[in-house]
Amino acid sequence: MTAYSATVSREGKWWMVRVPAIDGLTQARRVSEAALMARELIAVTLDLAPADVEVALTFEPIGAVGDVGAVGDISAEVSRIAGDRARAAELERRASRDLASLAKTLRAQGIPGRDIGALLGMSHQRAQQLVSE
Repeated sequence: MTAYSATVSREGKWWMVRVPAIDGLTQARRVSEAALMARELIAVTLDLAPADVEVALTFEPIGAVGDVGAVGDISAEVSRIAGDRARAAELERRASRDLASLAKTLRAQGIPGRDIGALLGMSHQRAQQLVSE
């Protein structure tokens, strides 16, 4: 499989897809179609099967630099946000484990379920679930 790079930019209602390796340009109505359009352009231009073409997309900034609402390196922003979400999910998993551990520790100290719930800011039913897990 041959890999190609394509650059995507927004022009009016269209996503313009540039493939420098073949000096090609195509367009897509939706960004989700950009890779397919690039793959088909490359395949037709080089007489390849579309399945033999791999495309890596990069996105040009949207809006003029300095404009309110302008978006710079979209790929970098998406990666940063994905990293933030992964860290948030890990923190949530850790907090859930720690909460269950604390509930069990409190129960082991003879604290009633209703009090555990009040201490942990949850219903006594949820506290009981944590203790029972």
